[in-house]
Amino acid sequence: MSQPTPNSTRDRRELRAWRNAVFVIFILSGLAMATWVARIPGVRDDLGFGTDPSSVGLLILGMSAGAIIGLTVSSPLLVRFGPHKGMVGGLVIVAVGTALIGVGSTVLHAVPLVAIGLILLGFGNGMVDVMMNVEGTAVEREIGKTLMPLMHACFSLGTVIGAGLGAAAAALHIAVVWHLGLVAIVVVVAAVIAIRFIPREADLGDEADEKVRVPFGQRMRTALAVWADWRLILIGVVMLGMAFGEGSANDWVALAVVDGHGQSNSTGAVVFGCFVAAMTVGRVLGGPVVDRIGRVAAIRITAGMGVVGLLLFILGGPMWVVVIGTILWGFGVSLGFPLGMSAAADGASNTAARVSAVAIIGYCAFLVGPPLIGFLGKEFGILHALFLILALLVASLLAAPAVRQVKRREPVAEPA
Repeated sequence: MSQPTPNSTRDRRELRAWRNAVFVIFILSGLAMATWVARIPGVRDDLGFGTDPSSVGLLILGMSAGAIIGLTVSSPLLVRFGPHKGMVGGLVIVAVGTALIGVGSTVLHAVPLVAIGLILLGFGNGMVDVMMNVEGTAVEREIGKTLMPLMHACFSLGTVIGAGLGAAAAALHIAVVWHLGLVAIVVVVAAVIAIRFIPREADLGDEADEKVRVPFGQRMRTALAVWADWRLILIGVVMLGMAFGEGSANDWVALAVVDGHGQSNSTGAVVFGCFVAAMTVGRVLGGPVVDRIGRVAAIRITAGMGVVGLLLFILGGPMWVVVIGTILWGFGVSLGFPLGMSAAADGASNTAARVSAVAIIGYCAFLVGPPLIGFLGKEFGILHALFLILALLVASLLAAPAVRQVKRREPVAEPA
């Protein structure tokens, strides 16, 4: 695994605080997403959608559209406003969207308001996703140790927390509006506190000189120019299959357990919790494993685990088989996104644009894929629709050589 370039301009205490602050941003992003996902059955019931998955799929499509727009504009916005304003602003948008989903479903029973909330949730999280990954690669460069799998483990930890709170709220019959409103407040407060420990960097826009400020149009053209890199496109293919498997699980595991396997809403939330817990463990342990066997082998092995897990989940029968399949599914897609981000940032200039490009490819699957699963589920059943993921995991396996490290650099001491 390639190591970031060492930088000794900051002491260990500053590096540790910076690293931990980025951890918090990842956690908050995962918490917000999982809060919505865990309460999808409750939102569906509040809106009176019945058991038709295409209605929920259409709402998710709005979130997908918002996220893709957020991903597209994230790179120039990061250069213009910097990570401080960018990440806090993005998480405030996430919080507003989360609160609107709760009000629209529980209080007003208004589908358009829920749709607006989902668009804002997707837009804000799309912005934050690129910005926090760029910030994560900056931490890697200064610390000199591979951190992206652990960063994404923090995102997964946020989803575990969100899924756990969602399961508890569903079991206790807590209204969606109160649950989502409280999470929105937590996201804003924690983001404002954490951002104070992230250093301001001129090259990311925080201290940009007015005299040399580049017009937005030129920044956008520079960001789009990276799409000519075929290695970057193949890295995106790796992320395509893995992100499709992750995103589909995030939005459909709970409902597939309820509608496909005949379980309760609370059981669906618990099984979703098993998925995100497996992803968290896979990402926590992933760094040392990747250092030992390399990115390419890691992608191939995990893709195989994902295929086996999906088959067990779809065909299972007894709930213990379904749970085992869910866990393997979670392990199987745990490393695709972080390794893709690290590969995109390897030894390259214009890191924000490159990370944004592969993130867009991944999110096309992560966010557009789940609505497609919903529409296929209406025609063939929600469990049968999940077979689509298998083909995309095979594509990830075939494109795995693209994530091979470009070069290796010497590490510096890790902050205590």
